[in-house]
Amino acid sequence: MGLSPVNQRRWQKFKNNRRGYVSLWIFMILFALSLFAELLANDRPLLVSFQQKLYVPVLKDYPETVFGGTLASNTDYRDPYVAELIQAKGWILWPPIRYSYSTINYNLSVPAPAPPSNENLFGTDDQGRDVLARIIYGFRISVLFALTLTLGSSVIGIAAGALQGYYGGWVDLVGQRVIEIWSGLPMLFMLIILASLVQPGFWWLLGLMLLFSWHELTGLVRAEFLRGRNLEYVRAARALGLSDRKIMFRHILPNAMVSTLSYLPFIFTGAISLLTSLDFLGFGLPVGSPSLGELVAQGKNNLTAPWLGLSAFLTLGILLTLLVFIGEAARDAFDPRKQ
Repeated sequence: MGLSPVNQRRWQKFKNNRRGYVSLWIFMILFALSLFAELLANDRPLLVSFQQKLYVPVLKDYPETVFGGTLASNTDYRDPYVAELIQAKGWILWPPIRYSYSTINYNLSVPAPAPPSNENLFGTDDQGRDVLARIIYGFRISVLFALTLTLGSSVIGIAAGALQGYYGGWVDLVGQRVIEIWSGLPMLFMLIILASLVQPGFWWLLGLMLLFSWHELTGLVRAEFLRGRNLEYVRAARALGLSDRKIMFRHILPNAMVSTLSYLPFIFTGAISLLTSLDFLGFGLPVGSPSLGELVAQGKNNLTAPWLGLSAFLTLGILLTLLVFIGEAARDAFDPRKQ
């Protein structure tokens, strides 16, 4: 199904903003690469050929006895002894980076954190883990987390704003008082308090942040529904006997989404910044998770290892800059005043 003439014009306006359009492509390429992080950075080979048989260690565990070893446990492919056994009767295909986000390099020539080298292009952190591998995995987690949070908070916020704006009266009055009280709570401090009571995981932390971020679009959607509920076509639909649900989501919501969609990239940016802040303070993802905020904390704690701080700064700077440029281009594309 093709785009409507109006949406075609919006897409063309978005493409005319070269900075936003190029940023979108760069972001999509980086995100697509991060989705295949296991194929780019892993301490397991992508493919192993041994005695004319093919094995896929990146997808399946194999005991060391399969490759002629003596242990029945999972194979450590970085062990020189195992590598010699395999290469004597086959070959190994490694990913570009031979480290996962949790792999520790025990063969460092200097104490950790080690500076960039041919083995670790961005150096290692203070635990000997490859920085570039952690950036790739951390980028993926940050984007997926922010995307899920943005979609979830948008659905709840749009539904709440639609109900307030369409029905008005006491529904709108009570809803506004609740939102005023809820939005007045210091979100970061509340998240820190709640996160300190339990051991937060990905979904637990997502649920906590969703509690305090759902109202960001409510006011915008409420205003659009307050304006749209008295328009002629809505009155005609109501006179024809259409249900409130169909009027709200088939006739008013598409018009309200114009201004809402232009605001989503900025909510996305804020979600990444908030997750990074929590991880930096130690109240975010579980210890050991690949996290951009944890990399920022390592840069602060290891001032003699400038590659840690620079890696975190460049990663976050590029990511947030791309998202802001995309948001500006989307805002201009949906703005009817800009031709």
